[in-house]
Amino acid sequence: MTRDTVSIDLALQGGGAHGAFTWGVLDRLLEESWLKIEGISGTSAGAMNAAALISGYVGGGAQGARATLERFWRRVSDEARFSPLQRTPLDVMLGRWTLDNSPLFIASDMMSRLLSPYDLNPKGVNPLQQILAEIIDFGKLERAPIKIFVTATCVSTGRARIFRNADVTADALLASACLPTMFQGVEIDGELYWDGGYSGNPTITPLVRECVSRDTILVQVNPIERKDRPRSATEISNRLNEVSFNSVLLKELRMIALLRQAANPGDKEGARWAGMRMHRISTELMTELSASSKLLAEWRFLCMLRDEGRRAAQEFLDLSGADVGKRSTLDLDSLLHGI
Repeated sequence: MTRDTVSIDLALQGGGAHGAFTWGVLDRLLEESWLKIEGISGTSAGAMNAAALISGYVGGGAQGARATLERFWRRVSDEARFSPLQRTPLDVMLGRWTLDNSPLFIASDMMSRLLSPYDLNPKGVNPLQQILAEIIDFGKLERAPIKIFVTATCVSTGRARIFRNADVTADALLASACLPTMFQGVEIDGELYWDGGYSGNPTITPLVRECVSRDTILVQVNPIERKDRPRSATEISNRLNEVSFNSVLLKELRMIALLRQAANPGDKEGARWAGMRMHRISTELMTELSASSKLLAEWRFLCMLRDEGRRAAQEFLDLSGADVGKRSTLDLDSLLHGI
């Protein structure tokens, strides 16, 4: 049965190599001809997924978008083969996707707490720079029919800056993914920028204000809830990052929930927020992976995450696909409990 076209927006979280899960979600959604993507808001790896999708979509349609996404992640994996950060032979033998036992990872993690990237990487080398130049056609982004919103955090003000189609460059994408303990800040127009996760992971506001679509699908990479209690220094640090990187997103989602209950019909801005239909695609697998695996870009690992993303997207389509364009499937009211 042919479905009427439904316009949607996508909100893509960052998370290093875990962004390959988002690749799988997008790969599956692009197979659905009834879904028309109007806008994509992305941060860090989510922003790079968005740029690859849109770059491939211009001139190549859905198939071109899927092919460009695969090319991007293949190049990331190829580059990672030369990285000193590799799994130990025992972890490989036991099938554990982690760098926690790698002596070089442990050493680099300790050094990052004592020395800055300006000390450890004075030339500011970032292997993603060349990959983005090879894979993303930024001229196509500028004239693309799909809107892109890339979030980075201004170091001097702590506020988010949203880069749109015409001003998305390789530097904007690198800024969105710039963890300050790993990379030097990225300078754009005289300002220094760090990872967009600190100010929006991803930012929902431009999807509400600048897109006509009323349906947004959030592809969640960073777990909002964890049942286990962090005890080790690494677990505590990882959970702190997850909480901080989810905080702005949760505030925006809570605002939608509040406005649904209290928005004045005559308030156009409030009505737009209240009218948003939110959906989410996520996986419990992310709660099982270590934080160090965000730096693990082995092709087998990326393909495992891609396949999990396709599975999660299929599950969403089976359970909630019929609701897209009609009603929210993400329970936002639950976010108001205790507030």
